[in-house]
Amino acid sequence: MQKFQKWSAQKTNQLVVMLLVGGLLFRSFIAFWLYPTFDEAYYYLYSLHLDWSYFDHPAFVALTTGFGPWLTGDVSQFTIRLGTLILYTGSLVFLYLTSNRLFSAKAACLTLAIATISPVFQIGFGILSLPDSPLMFFWSASLYCAVNEFWRHPGNQKHSLLKNKFGASNLYVPSYRLSYLGILVGLACNSKYHGFVLGLGLIGFCLTSPPHRCVVRSPWAWLGLGLFVITISPIWFWNMQHDWVSFRFQSERAMPRGGYNLLSVAGVYLGGVAYLFPTIGLPLWWVSLRLAVLRIIHVFHKSLISKGDLDATKLLNLWVSLPLILGFTLIGGYRQILPAWPMPGFWAATLLLGQQAVIWEQHGRRWVRRWLVGSGIMVASILLIALLQVTTGILQKPSQYAFMGGFLSPKDDPSTELIDIQQLRRGFVVSPVLSAALKNSSFIFTNRYYLGGPIAMSLLPLANVPITCFDIGNDMRGFAFWSKAEQWVGENALYITTASFKNRKDLMASYRTYFSSLTEIETIPIKRGGVVINMIYVYQAKTLLKPYPRSYGI
Repeated sequence: MQKFQKWSAQKTNQLVVMLLVGGLLFRSFIAFWLYPTFDEAYYYLYSLHLDWSYFDHPAFVALTTGFGPWLTGDVSQFTIRLGTLILYTGSLVFLYLTSNRLFSAKAACLTLAIATISPVFQIGFGILSLPDSPLMFFWSASLYCAVNEFWRHPGNQKHSLLKNKFGASNLYVPSYRLSYLGILVGLACNSKYHGFVLGLGLIGFCLTSPPHRCVVRSPWAWLGLGLFVITISPIWFWNMQHDWVSFRFQSERAMPRGGYNLLSVAGVYLGGVAYLFPTIGLPLWWVSLRLAVLRIIHVFHKSLISKGDLDATKLLNLWVSLPLILGFTLIGGYRQILPAWPMPGFWAATLLLGQQAVIWEQHGRRWVRRWLVGSGIMVASILLIALLQVTTGILQKPSQYAFMGGFLSPKDDPSTELIDIQQLRRGFVVSPVLSAALKNSSFIFTNRYYLGGPIAMSLLPLANVPITCFDIGNDMRGFAFWSKAEQWVGENALYITTASFKNRKDLMASYRTYFSSLTEIETIPIKRGGVVINMIYVYQAKTLLKPYPRSYGI
């Protein structure tokens, strides 16, 4: 207790606590009010079908998404995000400890502030229940373990490698921590396949850092490799059972399609800067590319670059950040890149930016403070305005909560596609027709895999009815593995869809060949700001005549 009081008496440490606690409260507020996204609701279905791995991703997202509902017994947008809120706070702690170990307490505090401010980190890693949340927790834990392994220092002398009997400072002796590192990287892989890039980055660092090349000869490293293989065995086991379908699906997403477009590369770059927020994204790109260029120059003209610019600590950061940052940016030239894909690389790069901010502080402390405080205020304001728009429609026209009358029509607002699960649940509760149909149906199906999650979150607390997807576009994703094609032949079902698919004649024509009858029985309006912005359509499907074929879009 005395140690904690002494630690918390320092202003820098007080700021650390404020950032961690304040950030957690802010993210919790958004997590409580923001409707579940389609991906999150889909991963909730993972938690209902626990397995070694899944078609889209490894298994950890099922555990983190299911943690809150299992703990509380309640299914809501907040409970499915409870695991994410906890894990992201842990990721921030590991990031702070890593920076403190590599650089200084000041750099660690600035790094923590940068990671707390960036909107894509807050949302993608810290609010939404996505595979990125456990990925970044184990990614950060792996970095902290790696730093403690590669820069073990006796006494208070930081950043000195272990010395041999002649006093040479370039002797590094591998230790048991390499076995822990193998497990942690394996757990990152069990969260998202990005973990394999982290492992390759750590190997690349060891091979290019002369003091650390001895790792390849260490029994501890080989033990770590063995533990890594054991840790990722659930992924291999599931894929072996399912014709390597997950690996094939993810690898085909990276394959070139059509020509190469440099404008698309520029678009990925600008999009990444925007998601990071320009005052954070541009400095992250600058500090990463600057060190990369210095490294290249050093290879050909060592005398031109000072040793401090390219010490092993910065080399490690480059190896775990640039492959993802540059790799996905360049891939964007021939296929669409999702915003979260390169972000783990930028997460690692915040360590470099935090240390650079210490240097900037020496020349203008007030400027650095304005940079971070101003960025934080702007990001928080934008996120709160976006939250109010999604939940109440303050920019919507018409809306009873519209600010200055609003200006954005619901048909032009993509956020109207999000489903308020509470409204959908109430629609079934208050309608005798729907309540009776739900009890008399053996299963529920929808026409897109991403619609199944919100429907499940809304209805499973009312009745334990299985949910599946009949997609004429041959993309059932995980649903292809969670039931058998002949399972419900001869049974009745409910077909639930949204307004955007109501008039799809090809859908209705296809489904009528599989059921003896298909009749609309009810509609549920989804309102925002007192205005109907979406409509849920419910059909009674009588007697499944034949098995619906399983497919997964590859």
